[in-house]
Amino acid sequence: MYIHRSIASLRAALSTTGRIAFAPTMGNLHEGHLSLMRSARAHGDIVVSSIFVNRLQFGPNEDFDRYPRSFDSDCALLEAVGVDHLFAPNESELYPQPQRYNVAPAVEHDAILEGAYRPGHFRGVATVVAKLFNIVQPDTALLGKKDYQQLMIIRNMVRELNMPVDVVGCPTVRSEDGLALSSRNQYLNASQRREAPRLYRLLAGIAASIRSGGCILSELEQSGLDTLKEHGWMPDYVAIRRQEDLGEPAPGDPLIVLAAARLGSTRLIDNIEIE
Repeated sequence: MYIHRSIASLRAALSTTGRIAFAPTMGNLHEGHLSLMRSARAHGDIVVSSIFVNRLQFGPNEDFDRYPRSFDSDCALLEAVGVDHLFAPNESELYPQPQRYNVAPAVEHDAILEGAYRPGHFRGVATVVAKLFNIVQPDTALLGKKDYQQLMIIRNMVRELNMPVDVVGCPTVRSEDGLALSSRNQYLNASQRREAPRLYRLLAGIAASIRSGGCILSELEQSGLDTLKEHGWMPDYVAIRRQEDLGEPAPGDPLIVLAAARLGSTRLIDNIEIE
């Protein structure tokens, strides 16, 4: 695996290759990330990944400074799953001057759910992903469905800006007890880790109720919020939306149930699609 610290080095290496499959990350890799790399091999001749903790997508009171960083072990994992090129720039390489041009998602996609609780987050995500797509010029990009709203926003950005990138959403990878894998799971202490799978069980229960029919969606949402509070969580939202654009659902829409909540100081998110 070739490690590139500069844009020039990466571009030179990729200038004569075949189809490129790209999976961007912020590092501190787990099996969820590695599953993206394995899937990437089926989508391209060359697999490229990136490690960059993007300051622009963190709010002033979020965990940018303490976000876990494990570069050496990440490199070993990426090489083991067959990544060909890793782009690992520092901030001055990716942002050589203050970023004055930014990609602002549509308000109706940005100001809901995650965007309502993390203002500016998706602007930072869209901006850095646009930069990475311009640098790597992939044919296919692979993103995890755990960050479902992020996936939707990147797909819309690619479509509306006419970027020649096929964005593929990959299934959420879970622990045996159902907890969605996340770099932030390591913030949980032992008792919180035992409690954390409740979030997935809650979403699965709501999904089962919807599939069985005869339920009122708003009541399921409120019941989910109440259940989390009763068990010591601080929920931001439990929401049932349509999959296409996370808008309020109409009869017949394919649905998704999403939740975000704090357990102690750790904020967890998850979702389940309902066909």
